[in-house]
Amino acid sequence: MVNLNKDSQVYDKRWALISIASIPLVMTLGNSMLIPILPTMEKELSISPLQSSLIITVYSIFAIIFIPIAGFLSDKWGRKTIIIPSLTLAGIGGLISAFASWKLSNPFIIILIGRILQGIGAAGAFPIVLPLVGDMFRTDKEISSSLGIIETSNTLGKVFSPIIGALLASFFWFAPFVAIPIFCLISILMMLFLVKSPKNKEAIPFREFMNGIKRIFRYNSLWLISLFFIGGILMFILFGILFYLSSLLETDYGIGDVKKGLILAIPLFALCLASYITGKKINDNKVLMKRISFLGLIILTISIIPLSFTKNLWFSIALFIIVGIGIGIGLPCLDSLLTAGIEKEKRGTISSLYSSMRFIGVAFGPPILAVMMKFMENYIFYSLSALSLLTALICYFGIRPEKEEEKEKNSTIFEKIKV
Repeated sequence: MVNLNKDSQVYDKRWALISIASIPLVMTLGNSMLIPILPTMEKELSISPLQSSLIITVYSIFAIIFIPIAGFLSDKWGRKTIIIPSLTLAGIGGLISAFASWKLSNPFIIILIGRILQGIGAAGAFPIVLPLVGDMFRTDKEISSSLGIIETSNTLGKVFSPIIGALLASFFWFAPFVAIPIFCLISILMMLFLVKSPKNKEAIPFREFMNGIKRIFRYNSLWLISLFFIGGILMFILFGILFYLSSLLETDYGIGDVKKGLILAIPLFALCLASYITGKKINDNKVLMKRISFLGLIILTISIIPLSFTKNLWFSIALFIIVGIGIGIGLPCLDSLLTAGIEKEKRGTISSLYSSMRFIGVAFGPPILAVMMKFMENYIFYSLSALSLLTALICYFGIRPEKEEEKEKNSTIFEKIKV
């Protein structure tokens, strides 16, 4: 006899997961689809490449500041309670940037203000997705598989964002700003009607909460800091390279509009596919997660070096595809290692700190690459390759899932601090 109630729960969770996955998709589109049109913005607004990179950077900096606050509040008040107002704020930020671009003669500062509001909204949206998935599913295998889908949605947004951004800008250059509130509204409606957020347990006092966080880092500092560093560096390399490639296509090859978006999407599609396959394969095997992350970082290191020796477009694109694969197989492993290693009561805050580090990478990748392109272009890929190798070593020596004693200590600590 078929258990209809169980089938219904599975069906509801599938739709809930699709709805949750829309958040990283929307947040990624809201940021990454601006990358291919930054050179166009430079012409329309009469600004420098460094100034145009600030359109990406201010979004990320304010997300960094507010992510830990949003994470704590989500642990205290519930995930949906934070996510929905945050998506609303991100949509308002998009509207402000769009209106300024349309009506003002010198809109750059107002565009940045709109992007700041978007960044604050993003702080309470995508970072809260990771702990929400951890709350909804019980087994490590379900969590890892679901996080693989979330990371795939995130990277899928990166795949389509340059195409959508360039396509929208072909109508009028600020059209991507107009699209942001529309995307946010769709995600809000899906969250309202299709996601039932698990009820949070009674929140512990703030001082006791902070003491619990300190204890987590005291006993897990090495692998947590390693994960934070690796996540930040992967985003730094990814967004730095996207910024570099977007500028290169426009200035050296005269490629713009939708064609440029399609070329940028090629390595991002490789990243997306690698994330999806990895998320399906890792299950709950933490040792395997570490090994795959290390392998991805080695692939990344090796594939970046030859970029210093070639200006051939399609050979460079082939190398960027391998770069995307290296990053893509690492990201879902990092998400799963973090979510599975932290108790639910602190998962929102710790995941948000991790997301802050990723946003730091997003914030500083484009401006640092812009400076390097101007003053030390010949050393860009040597520097990125050395940074990748350092990150691989940190992964190998800093993440030690085989030490189950740490997990036992963590469990013991939480039992002591629970009210």
